[in-house]
Amino acid sequence: KSKKEKKEKKSKKEKKEKKNKRKRSDDSTVAEVKKQKDSISLCLFYQYIEPPWTTEEHEKALKFMRESGEKFNIGGRMRVATEGINCTITGSYENVRNWTDNLVKWSPGEFSKTEFKVTDNLPMGQAFPNLKAFEVVEIVNYGLAGQKAPSIEQFGGTHLEPEDYHKKMEEEDTVIIDVRNHYEAIIGRFNPPKDGAKWIDPKMRKSTEFPVWLDKPETKEQLKGKQVLMYCTGGIRCERASALLKQKLETEDDMKELGVKGVYQLQGGIDKYFKKFSDGGHWKGKNYVFDKRFSHAPPEACAGADPLSTCEKCSKPWDKFKGKRRCPTCGVPSLICRDCFEADPKGKDRNVRCDLCVQENITHKSQVRSREKEELAALEQKYFDLHPSKRSRGDDLEVSQHKPTAPNPERITRLFLSNLCTKNTTEDILCELLPNITHIMWLSDRRSGKFYGKAFLEMATPNDAAFAVGQDGCRLLGRNIKIKFQKADAKDLWPPPNCKL
Repeated sequence: KSKKEKKEKKSKKEKKEKKNKRKRSDDSTVAEVKKQKDSISLCLFYQYIEPPWTTEEHEKALKFMRESGEKFNIGGRMRVATEGINCTITGSYENVRNWTDNLVKWSPGEFSKTEFKVTDNLPMGQAFPNLKAFEVVEIVNYGLAGQKAPSIEQFGGTHLEPEDYHKKMEEEDTVIIDVRNHYEAIIGRFNPPKDGAKWIDPKMRKSTEFPVWLDKPETKEQLKGKQVLMYCTGGIRCERASALLKQKLETEDDMKELGVKGVYQLQGGIDKYFKKFSDGGHWKGKNYVFDKRFSHAPPEACAGADPLSTCEKCSKPWDKFKGKRRCPTCGVPSLICRDCFEADPKGKDRNVRCDLCVQENITHKSQVRSREKEELAALEQKYFDLHPSKRSRGDDLEVSQHKPTAPNPERITRLFLSNLCTKNTTEDILCELLPNITHIMWLSDRRSGKFYGKAFLEMATPNDAAFAVGQDGCRLLGRNIKIKFQKADAKDLWPPPNCKL
């Protein structure tokens, strides 16, 4: 009897504990669901397509992105090119997952292996208010579109998961290239052990500078006899960068002689590395991101740590890009501390420049523009010298060969462009060709709403407008475009505020 009572008592106790455990689990589930309803999910992903989509397939993809995004109430940016897509989106917990599932079902052959990097439970204020799905020539603008794009399937670097990449950073005779822009690298980067990989910052303002940097003698010297690691925010910039390096190593005589031991890239980028190493691993500082978080890092990694960067005005430790402030000479985001920002909210002090402009003694935007044009022209010439058969086929963007600046005695800043490619002309492409555009008014057919290859531009200064008109007749996306001054009529509301870049 005593044993039976004990057994029954034990059984009742186990049932009670099981019931309490289930109740705690249910409570937890309810709390989690409530948390999800009060928050949003962020999804980063990309997918290169080889061979590229045809024009018809590209149009179908763009239509699908827009329509499915609206269906699932998705916000964010979708760059859609014939070479693939690059997306940063936000939405509810369920809608983000339903949208990605829908994408895979739409084209399983192309997206079944896509890595969707999702971050849940972000504040509602970090949601994108609307969806922008737009056509681009490249999903990352390296200036390597079309025939100049190295095949990722053929030449792409070896992908390493975060754990393997972490170990690789500890090996000797290794360099690690930060494929991001310099303003991203200054607030946070990988910091390998002293006897491990050597970190290299190409000090780029934008990705189009990477091919130029890769061709420099000092770069080749740094890569000699080494195994090369690359990393970026989510992995996409490493795809084309690693393919370009490997293509050069296999096809250019001076690169073959370097004896590079291998080219590797971080699968999933910094974002995935953080999820595997909650203590930050070999990371130091914050990771700059192109969404409303602005930057992030594992809490354990940045707790109590001082910023790596400083305010460009007062040199106080600071790592937050505030108020869309930009360097007055080159235009990259500026690090301005709260006190200095409040003292000069409109950024009138043009002596406050980014650290790159200070290092390079850049005091005017024309210096950056002039150097960039010369470097790109030299790179273009080298490419066609190595591939003479491709010269006759034309190119996506023909670099200006020092065309003269047009006279502008009336100091006009409004321009009229025509004969633009209706399929692929984008804001990014025009800004690459004609620096310092402040407003673009795309002209569309009133009935169909389709862009018909014409636009009005507002330039920042009369000198910028004169430079642009000097490019009249240059080739853009296989067409000779026309650029002329178009003085604004006194009755016009110009520039229209809704066209501001």
